[in-house]
Amino acid sequence: MTCHPITNIKGFIFDLDGTLVTSKLDFSYLRTLLGCPLDQDILHFIAGLPFPEQEHANKIVQDYELEDARNGLWIDGAKQLIHALQQKQLPVAIVTRNSKQATTLKLASNHILFDVVLTREDAPPKPDPSALLRIAERWQIPATQLAYVGDYLYDIHAAKNAGMLACLYAPNEAPNYAHEADWIFNNFAQFKDIVSSVRENHTMNKANTLD
Repeated sequence: MTCHPITNIKGFIFDLDGTLVTSKLDFSYLRTLLGCPLDQDILHFIAGLPFPEQEHANKIVQDYELEDARNGLWIDGAKQLIHALQQKQLPVAIVTRNSKQATTLKLASNHILFDVVLTREDAPPKPDPSALLRIAERWQIPATQLAYVGDYLYDIHAAKNAGMLACLYAPNEAPNYAHEADWIFNNFAQFKDIVSSVRENHTMNKANTLD
């Protein structure tokens, strides 16, 4: 029988909003507030604005994210999965396009669960693979032996750009880009069951630190 791809993985990196914690961010509404075209990435749009306008736009996004962050809750089964990965001595991290302040608010006392948490202020935003590759370097694990888990197209592309296994969380109907992912799952209990078959022999050198 062919081994499930997840069982070959030695570390897991997760998206945050819509993957580990709930989010009610309405990006169409946010684009309207910013005057951003519907077919353009919000962060790229803001980066192209003159500085005074860029500063104002970033404030709009930050306030909107913080409002959402105050209501963020763990998605069913996500926290149990993270604990299961830790019990297997598998390193876990977060890479999010969210701001550091909103990310901190959403994770609150749960930062300790993750070896690394990188936001858009720490590295170029997804689908750029820089943050993922930075974590691979810290962990001293080849990118091909890591998985990135998210709920959107940018997550799949970031994983592919980094050479990692692309895992798509699709709790409802699978999106039209789902075929681009290496593995699709619709609940964390399913993910946890697969992880339970991983051997407990993947350890991480925790002495390594990020620059």
